[in-house]
Amino acid sequence: MKYSIEGEPLPVAICDLEAGETLICESGAMSWMTPNMKMETVGGGAGKMLGRMFSGESLFQNKYTAEGGPGMIAFASSFPGSIRAFEIDSKQEIIAQKKAFLASTAGVTLSVAYQKKLGAGFAGGEGFIMQKFSGQGTVLVEFDGYVKEYELQAGQQMILDTGYLAAMSSTCTMDIKTVPGLKNALFGGEGIFNTVITGPGHVWVQTMPVPQLAGAIIPYLPTRS
Repeated sequence: MKYSIEGEPLPVAICDLEAGETLICESGAMSWMTPNMKMETVGGGAGKMLGRMFSGESLFQNKYTAEGGPGMIAFASSFPGSIRAFEIDSKQEIIAQKKAFLASTAGVTLSVAYQKKLGAGFAGGEGFIMQKFSGQGTVLVEFDGYVKEYELQAGQQMILDTGYLAAMSSTCTMDIKTVPGLKNALFGGEGIFNTVITGPGHVWVQTMPVPQLAGAIIPYLPTRS
């Protein structure tokens, strides 16, 4: 498969497949395609279906296969932001925010990544359940806003406001840290908790988390009389 990502901040991933190649995507993710792309809706078993549901995806996925020759299929982002492609193998497994999955080649496995520390899941703002991409192949994911990358050495840490973690290497760990000082926590505007990512591994930080954008817009929405 060959792909190009175009059009930020409203990006689309355009994928060119050879005859017989298959892409798997979230239900309803296809934006446009050539006529020879055959669709098949699959579940993959009750366990996998429930896992996808808990990780923010739909119960079913769609498989698109190029038949009779090369084909093209495009996946547009559902929110202003970025689409990134990751090459997944045994040395490169990625943990991402819920609903990040857009599409992948057939060899990539989407599973649930549970935060080992309950506090990090319930108070860290990233969620107790995230998405893990493993196996072998290419996965396309969507993030909120612009994405900044950092490489953390063993023991090196990055502190993020809640919701700003887009993805991290599976070798990284996530925890929460209470904002020091009662006045800082109550009046500093940053909330009570921060997310702490510890290396080694790579971290992708997003600049426009959906909850923060929604919170900024709500005061300007008209109220019902």
